[in-house]
Amino acid sequence: MIADLGLGALAITLVVSIYGTVAAIYGGLKSKAEWIESARLAMLLTFPLISISALSLIYLLVNGHYEFEFVTRVTSNSMPTYLKVTALWGAQAGSLVFWSWLMSAFASAVTLRKWDRDREFLPWVIVVSLVTLMFFVSLILFFENPFARIWRMPDGQFIAALFQPAGGVLASLRDGQGLNPFLRHPGMTLHPPTLYLGFVAFVIPYAFAIAALITGRTDDRWIRITRRWTLIAWLFLSLGLIIGGRWAYDVLGWGGYWGWDPVEISAFMPWLTGTAFLHSVMIQEKRGLLKHWNMVLIILTYSLVIFGTFLTRSGVLSSVHAFAASAIGPLFFGFIVLTFVGSLYLLLRRWDDLKSEGTMTSLLSREALFLLNNLLFMGILVVCFWGVIFPLVSELVTNQKVTVGPPFYERATAPLFAGLLLLMGIAPLSAWRHSTAKTLGRAIWKPTILAALVGIGAPLALGIRSWAALLGFFLVALVAFVTLYEFWRGMMARRRTQGEALPVALANMIARNRRRYGGYIIHLGVVLMAIGIIGMEMFQKETQGTVPAGGSISFEGYKITYQSLSSFDTPDGRNVTRAVVNVEKNGKNVGELYPRRDFFFESQQPVTIPGVRSTWEDDLYIILVDWLPISSQGATFKVFVNPLVNWLWLGGFVFILGTLVAAWPDNEPELATARKRRRAAAPAEA
Repeated sequence: MIADLGLGALAITLVVSIYGTVAAIYGGLKSKAEWIESARLAMLLTFPLISISALSLIYLLVNGHYEFEFVTRVTSNSMPTYLKVTALWGAQAGSLVFWSWLMSAFASAVTLRKWDRDREFLPWVIVVSLVTLMFFVSLILFFENPFARIWRMPDGQFIAALFQPAGGVLASLRDGQGLNPFLRHPGMTLHPPTLYLGFVAFVIPYAFAIAALITGRTDDRWIRITRRWTLIAWLFLSLGLIIGGRWAYDVLGWGGYWGWDPVEISAFMPWLTGTAFLHSVMIQEKRGLLKHWNMVLIILTYSLVIFGTFLTRSGVLSSVHAFAASAIGPLFFGFIVLTFVGSLYLLLRRWDDLKSEGTMTSLLSREALFLLNNLLFMGILVVCFWGVIFPLVSELVTNQKVTVGPPFYERATAPLFAGLLLLMGIAPLSAWRHSTAKTLGRAIWKPTILAALVGIGAPLALGIRSWAALLGFFLVALVAFVTLYEFWRGMMARRRTQGEALPVALANMIARNRRRYGGYIIHLGVVLMAIGIIGMEMFQKETQGTVPAGGSISFEGYKITYQSLSSFDTPDGRNVTRAVVNVEKNGKNVGELYPRRDFFFESQQPVTIPGVRSTWEDDLYIILVDWLPISSQGATFKVFVNPLVNWLWLGGFVFILGTLVAAWPDNEPELATARKRRRAAAPAEA
C-alpha cells in the first residue's frame, strides 16, 4: 500500500509537470495570466507529491520491507535507523528521488516570491524548472524505479519487476545486503545532500537567465533576483566538496583528501563556473559589463550540473563515487545536448542585446582583473573537462582504456591556481574603471615586502628550499596581508568617523556590507586551505614496513612500535581486525593509535580505517595493510606524515563562514551607490 502510494505520487507528479509546462508556455506566449497562475500552482503541487514518494520510500527502508529490490540492496537488519534513512541516496534509484525532491522544493520556493515587478519571468522560470524535474521523474518511473518488487520465478531465480511476472510469486526475504561500507561514514550522511543541494539550487539562476533571454530583459534584474540563490547554491556545493574531501581522508585509506577522481572532478567543474559567475555578476551590477560572460557561465554551470549527474549514474566511468552501469546514460546525454543547444540558440538570438553598457578603460582596473580571473577559472575547467573525457574519447577511437592520473591535473592546473592567488592579492587594491601601474604599485609594495619576509624568509629559515613551495607561501602571505589590510583600513575609517572601538567597528563594518567582507573572509579561508594543500602536495612523506610484535618503524621524527593485534566480531555485522601501535615523537611518548580493517559480512567488503594523530604541524596517518594469523609473527603498516593538513579543514570552516556572511540579507548600500554612480558616469563614458 505504501509503495503504491509512493509510485502513484510519482506518476501524478509527471502528469502535473507536463501540464504545468504546457500551461506556462501557453500563458507566456498568449499573455494569459490565469494560465500562468495555473502553471504556478502546478509547480507548487509537485513538492507535496514528491514528498509523499520520498517519505514512502524512507518508510520502506526504515521498516525493512525487503520485498523491494532497492530496500534489499541498501539496507539490512543490523543497520541503525539513521543509516537506513540516509540509504535513500545510497543507490541510483533513491538518489534520483532525492534529487527530484530537492529540485521541486527549490522551484516551489521560487514561485512563492512576489512577482509584481517581474511577472514576465514567471512562466519561463516555471518551464525550465518543470522540464528539469520532468526529466528526472521520467528516469525514476521508467528506468530506475525504487518501488520495484522482487519476485521468485519457478526456477528459483529472483527478479525485480514493477508488476508480477507470469508464474512468479512475491519473494519473502528476511534481510538485505546492507549499505556500501564506504557510505556508512558520518561524512556520507552530509556529503551527497549538500552536493545535491548545490546542484539543484544552480537550476534557479539558470532558469532566470533563460527567462531573461526569452523575454529580452537584458538588464541586470535577473542577476539581482538570483544573487542569493546563487550564493546558496555555491555554499552547498562548496560544503559538499569539503565534506567529501574529509570523507576520502578518513575512509578510503590512501592518505589524501583529493585524488582527481573523475566523479570528484565532475562535481568540481560546476563549482569552477559558479565561482567565476559569482565574480562576474559583480561587474555587471556595478559597471554594466560582462553580460555575455554571465550568460555563458550560468549556461555552462547548469550543463555541467547535469553532466556531473550523468557521469555518476551512467556507468561510463570507473570510480568509488559512481553508481553501477545503467541504461539512463544515453538519456542523460541527450538531455544535456538538447538543453545546451537550446540555451545557445537563445543566447545567440539575444547576443546583440547583451552588449556592455560601458567599456574597460584600464587593463589594471578591478573589472579587467576580474575578467582575467574568469579566464583562469575557464583554463582550469578546460584541463578538468579534457582529463575526464579523454579516456572516453580514447576508448571510442582506439578501443583502449587510458587513465588520466593526478600528475596531469597537478602540473596543468598548478600555474593557474597560482595565478588565481596572485589576483586575490592584487584585485582588492585596484580601483574601479581606472587603475595605473603607479597607483597599484603604491598600494601593494608594503604587503609585498611583508609577504616576502613571512612567506619566503620564514620557510627558508626552517630549511625549505623548494622554489614551488616558497612561491606558494609567498602568494598565500600576500593574499593574507592584503585581505587583513582591507579589514584594518575599514575599521580605522569607522573609528575616525564614528568613534567606535575596533571590535565594534569590525562588526558594524561587516554588517553594513556583508557581501564585500564576506568575500574577504572567504579569501582568508582560501589562504588557510592553500597552506594545507601546499603542505600536503609538497612535503607529504610515506613509508611502509613489516614488523613483529614489539618491533618499530622510525620515520620523520616518529617512532611507531607495533604492540598487539586483535580480531573480533561486532553486533552490527562486522569483523574488526585492530592493531595497537605506540607513537613517540622526538623521543617523547605521545600516545597510542589503532589502525584497523573492518570486514562487513553482509556486503562481503573490507574497509580500511587509519589511525590518525593530528596536530597543527602534521598528521601521523597509519594504515594496517596486512598481518599474519599470529600477531607476534608481524604486521605490515603504511605510514604517512601529512604536514599542515589540518589547516585545510580549518580553512574550509572559515570558507563556509564567509559564504554565510556574504549570503546573509543586508541593505547593500554600497551596491545602490554604485548603481547611481554608474548611471551618472554613463553620459561621460559615452
